[in-house]
Amino acid sequence: MDPYYLTYKAQQVGYHPDVILAGRRINDSMGEYVAERVIRLMLSKRIHINDSRILILGMAFKENCADIRNTRVLDIVSTLKSYHCKVDVFDPWVALEDSDLLIEQPQKNCYDAIIIAVAHQQFLNMGGDGIKALGKNKSVIFDVKRILQKDAVDGAL
Repeated sequence: MDPYYLTYKAQQVGYHPDVILAGRRINDSMGEYVAERVIRLMLSKRIHINDSRILILGMAFKENCADIRNTRVLDIVSTLKSYHCKVDVFDPWVALEDSDLLIEQPQKNCYDAIIIAVAHQQFLNMGGDGIKALGKNKSVIFDVKRILQKDAVDGAL
């Protein structure tokens, strides 16, 4: 949130902070970017997009906390739903009543794509094999936080 406050104060005194605003625009578009990358990876594997099941691991703003204020995961969900994907979000730190997107526990062999959005310790502990077990035989794993080895994922930031 500091960049938002900083740009606000800078503009109040007549300074236009181009670099900070450019960074803000990039941050604001990352959810859509991640979703679009996942869709392209699914298409490259010939996974049908319409009615596909996608799991997002993590909803919190940062790892190992329950705070969902300012989370960009909702932007990923919104973009995926615009492609008519069915999206589940699993976050062991966030209470189920905090979002209707949250599920209690993901099922194994269920998902066409899995997006690791938050680097919670629980996801690190699952490792590549544990996360891969949640996906169908032909699925996509996209690692936003780079918690898995490069050879365990189809794409990463």
